[in-house]
Amino acid sequence: MPSLRLIPHAAAGAAVDAIRKELERRGQAAVIAIADAHGELIALLRMDGAPLGSIGVACNKAYTAARLRRTTREHGARIEKRGADIAYYGDPRYTGFGGGVPVMVDGVTLGAIGVSALTDEEDEALAALGVALLAEAAAKG
Repeated sequence: MPSLRLIPHAAAGAAVDAIRKELERRGQAAVIAIADAHGELIALLRMDGAPLGSIGVACNKAYTAARLRRTTREHGARIEKRGADIAYYGDPRYTGFGGGVPVMVDGVTLGAIGVSALTDEEDEALAALGVALLAEAAAKG
């Protein structure tokens, strides 16, 4: 029977904390969401000053990246290339905004991180910072 690899709460908290510290170093604020492999929330932080609207967006970025097993930027590019409406995918939580990155270890999706409030590029880079920490922790066992 295959074992299910999970993102432990402590590791999720450490990833949120690393992203938060980087945002504070930059003098910025955002919302950070970490989801499990099903896209369901494990951890969420809305920093002081981050827009309320970014809460749902960050959660949806993590959800989309986990469910589709690719970055939300990639998903958005595929939709744009097809000239399709995102509603075509049948899930109102899917988003194509950059900033959602899956956590992949040995070809297995453990979950995803979504960051929202900045540019797509900044959100994605911050999410990738947390993903690297989670992937490293998962690889160590």
